[in-house]
Amino acid sequence: MAHHTKLDSAAPKRQDTKKFFENLSGAGKSIAVLTSGGDAQGMNAAVRAVVRMGIYVGAKVYFIHEGYQGMVDGGDNIEEASWESVSSMLQVGGTVIGSARCKEFRTHEGRLKAAHNLVERGITNLCVIGGDGSLTGANLFREEWSSLLDELLQKGLISKEAVRSNSELHIVGMVGSIDNDFCGTDMTIGTDSALHRIIEVVDAIMTTAQSHQRTFVLEVMGRNKNTSIIHIYYCRHPVYLLLKCVCRYLAMVSALACGADWVFIPEMPPEDGWEDNMCQKLSENRADKKRLNIIIVAEGAIDHHNKPITPDYIKELVVRCLGFDTRVTILGHVQRGGTPSAFDRILASRMGVEAVLALLEASASTPACVVSLVGNQAVRLPLMECVQMTQEVQKAMDEKRFEEAVRLRGRSFENNLSTYRLLSYRKADSELPHSSFNVAVLNVGAPAAGMNAAVRSAVRVGITEGHKMFAVSDGFEGFSKGQIKEIKWGDVGGWTGQGGSLLGTKRTLPGKHLDKIAEQMKIHNINALLVIGGFEAYVGLLELSAAREKYEELCVPMVMVPATVSNNIPGSDLSIGSDTALNAITDTCDRIKQSASGTKRRVFIIETMGGYCGYLATVGGLAAGADAVYIYEEPFDIRDLQANVEHLTEKMKTSIQRGLVLRNENSNENFTTDFIYQLYSEEGRGVFDCRKNILGHMQQGGAPSPFDRNFGTKISAKAMQWITRTLKESFKGGRVFANSEDTACLLGMRRRALVFQPVAELRDETDFVHRIPKEQWWLKLRPLMKILAKYKTSYDVSDSGQLEHVTRFQPKDSNSSSAI
Repeated sequence: MAHHTKLDSAAPKRQDTKKFFENLSGAGKSIAVLTSGGDAQGMNAAVRAVVRMGIYVGAKVYFIHEGYQGMVDGGDNIEEASWESVSSMLQVGGTVIGSARCKEFRTHEGRLKAAHNLVERGITNLCVIGGDGSLTGANLFREEWSSLLDELLQKGLISKEAVRSNSELHIVGMVGSIDNDFCGTDMTIGTDSALHRIIEVVDAIMTTAQSHQRTFVLEVMGRNKNTSIIHIYYCRHPVYLLLKCVCRYLAMVSALACGADWVFIPEMPPEDGWEDNMCQKLSENRADKKRLNIIIVAEGAIDHHNKPITPDYIKELVVRCLGFDTRVTILGHVQRGGTPSAFDRILASRMGVEAVLALLEASASTPACVVSLVGNQAVRLPLMECVQMTQEVQKAMDEKRFEEAVRLRGRSFENNLSTYRLLSYRKADSELPHSSFNVAVLNVGAPAAGMNAAVRSAVRVGITEGHKMFAVSDGFEGFSKGQIKEIKWGDVGGWTGQGGSLLGTKRTLPGKHLDKIAEQMKIHNINALLVIGGFEAYVGLLELSAAREKYEELCVPMVMVPATVSNNIPGSDLSIGSDTALNAITDTCDRIKQSASGTKRRVFIIETMGGYCGYLATVGGLAAGADAVYIYEEPFDIRDLQANVEHLTEKMKTSIQRGLVLRNENSNENFTTDFIYQLYSEEGRGVFDCRKNILGHMQQGGAPSPFDRNFGTKISAKAMQWITRTLKESFKGGRVFANSEDTACLLGMRRRALVFQPVAELRDETDFVHRIPKEQWWLKLRPLMKILAKYKTSYDVSDSGQLEHVTRFQPKDSNSSSAI
């Protein structure tokens, strides 16, 4: 949520050469993990990662039950953890070790008791998973540590040797909060799962709302107060949905994920006369038979005169003006509950491992830090810098300095807000700029959940910027046949939550149809192309750009947005659709493991999609707690298979009763899923039995996840803005002419930013035979996955989080931005 700069003084210098985890020993150290404050889905995954990584490096790891209250009370609340004690907790929501508010820890006497309890067990490394209050308390505890030990010594409760051996307390925090209101990280543990709960309920209620002539009001939880409200208004044709989220981040991202027409947040007070404008828009939408309108209200929303905008006020306004009947549904703690999403499990696992790394590397001069996520990269930030920035945001809000509050929240929040502004309000034609440019958008390759959200975003941003937008059906094949028609603002209403590809998509490459495609470009005067799709879209863009020498019609700006469940596109860490596929894999693995509850020990062999790319298998395995994952990128032989069977056999001799093995569909042509199933069945005879499942196309279907809706919406909006800039730059002599390499680009997420890269430059990064990038960031997660499955392995930590400063503002860059 904020820009970061390297902090050189406190962090150990990292070498250019690789640095491996096994060089960082935890022998003789004790680490305690606790969860504090409100619970959040994914906390258990973080606890599991801390425990297993701590044990892996030879440290003693302790649970502190019931948060700070358990630390103060001591006794059985502080319990040594074992490898098996965190088994089967990955998929459980909430926090298994308990959380509690603790007034006593806020007092000096309470912290003195806590310090005594830790010293008795030699615990000098503390991992705290909670919100800003919990982390602030941990930092105070650390600052007082020396004086607390001196006081305990004076009282005769501990020895001088105990003071010497426990002289330093190291603190590392992970932010577990559904509110995502902590500065320094793009996402907190639990936020993505909370969005899943909200979107699931909104999607479900909208279907019943279309059956009745009435208004639905859905009340959900949020920060500071107990409720927030969603109203779904329905009257014969249109559905009007009003969602109130107390957390402003959830309000903003829910607005993007639902395709909201209005969002009221404190940082963006509406102009005078908004009531009349809103009711007029609702009336117009009803007259146009628009089936869906969504209005989102964040707690604390106000107008320019500081008058509160509440759900009750809006409900009364709409009822008074439009006369809709109303029904109420209360969601309550469901928003906090349920199984964590794949994103939260992976985030929590990565953060848990990073927290142990940070504790092992900590010194007396290292400040208490918090492990954060920026884009797709883990970073460490001084805890109190993050807390102070978070408090500055609240101060700016209290003083009605709204623009500064938005900037302080960071580029992620700013990007969400600016994207919403582009997409929400339909301006009158007279208010729009007139560009005279025609832009075509098409889907290419296999369907991926989130494609429709990306198309909707492109169409509406394009119209907002004055372009005439054209939709191409059935990819390049449809393009060559002239399946092209103008698409308008209302045509993409309700597309955000739809799975698959409503435009239609095919894998056909343009190479054989260049004559016809060039002809159609000329007939429809297409001045720019936005291609949303997978590997075929990437290859297709390469073919189109290479054909510019022969076809002048192709000398136009072209940009590709990656959308494929396989996540195999060079130039981007993530693709639209892969998060939804990961959730499908994770949910299915949970159900498969649960199906064996109460039976004898059992191992499941599961085949995932992905072609030759092992992303789904590897990251799905990390999210589901797999014991082994077989992929093409990491060759394996019969000895590896035998070692995995023996490893599982040993684990099954403990209290662990379930095993999970994932295999990417093209990992090895000889070691098929059937072969691996038969091998495990034979070698495990008498210890465990086996079952196999091939997940197939269920990974490609379903409604898009909140992440994919949001990612598709924002990346596509950014692509359209690039098209607008490039069209203006390449418009000379009354026509568009663009034939340089940097006018045929792929927009992808690279580590911390969204970056435009010429597709011609990505050619050397591509293994075209196997349709994968030559280097893939997620391969660094495989050792982490193996460690959490109790394998000894080399783990390169050269790229792990480094301690950095939080700075107030991030300089703007037209070619890159922070990601989600």
